[in-house]
Amino acid sequence: MNNQQWLMIERPNGMVSEQHFTLTETKTPLLREGEVLIKTLMLSFDPAMRGWMDDKPSYLPPVAINEPMRASGIGQVVESNDDALPVGTLVQGILGWQEYSIAGPNSLFPPSALPSGTPPNIALSVLGATSLTAYFGLLKIGDPQPGETVLISGAAGATGSAAAQIAKLKGARVIGIAGGKDKCDWLLGTGIDAVIDYKSENIRARLSETCPDGIHVFFDNVGGDTLEAAIEHAADFARFVLCGSISNYNDDSPKPGPNNMFSLIAKRIRMQGFIMFDYMAEVDSAMADLVQWLTEGKLLWREDIKEGFDNIPKTFIRLFEGKNQGKQLLKLADPN
Repeated sequence: MNNQQWLMIERPNGMVSEQHFTLTETKTPLLREGEVLIKTLMLSFDPAMRGWMDDKPSYLPPVAINEPMRASGIGQVVESNDDALPVGTLVQGILGWQEYSIAGPNSLFPPSALPSGTPPNIALSVLGATSLTAYFGLLKIGDPQPGETVLISGAAGATGSAAAQIAKLKGARVIGIAGGKDKCDWLLGTGIDAVIDYKSENIRARLSETCPDGIHVFFDNVGGDTLEAAIEHAADFARFVLCGSISNYNDDSPKPGPNNMFSLIAKRIRMQGFIMFDYMAEVDSAMADLVQWLTEGKLLWREDIKEGFDNIPKTFIRLFEGKNQGKQLLKLADPN
């Protein structure tokens, strides 16, 4: 079959742009034993994808030059050499910026983790990797206790909003940091206790107001000055969960780190990074909790869905322009 692809042709030095990608067309190769051909239905866009473009060691190898940009997505099996994945099966995995991809069963997420009939947008948003990331990072590392103060940066994003609501479900007092009135108003509507608008408010002053007893758990998606401010206002023995650092992803050169790192010693703060892949063995149990909260109306979410293969790079860049409202997705086709 003809297969359109967006290839990465240049590594960004600073802000990613459309010039780093090119549109091409190729043919899909023949299937080998155990492989399936997948038609991409919907793509997910996440800030972590920017890090995959850099040529440096990480938890995944960098995307190679002149290869399709890596991205997770939902697809449908259209040819199969695997009896366990017959034609018509919906699958989830790293499909990339391409109309068709070939995969073996080990490269796809276990279908048992999602309820039967889950629509592609739900599978990539509120029941997707971002919510699982929030679940594992907050509960396995942050371990919020009832009555503790939990601070979430990037709290209006797909991961941040899930983390904020899960913390509230666990009995914590939750403060979110987001940018702009619309995002802040939506966050307050999810039931968290307070929101700080970093675009119009002084973060340090507002942390003093909203966290008088200090921050016990900080779930950080932003890094930079926000991380420094959180360290300044941390309680003794606070737990800092490092999920992302979107404020630094597109820097031309690395910025100096927080200048108050000694406070980690003085306050005995535990700071730990993680990735969702660390907890793949526990996906089914985590998904059961997410599905229950969703069914009970206790987990709210927003989706920002664009359409069209030509719009893939533009949609990715929206993440770093602050334009997305919730989980950024792009639809290519409906299930057949």
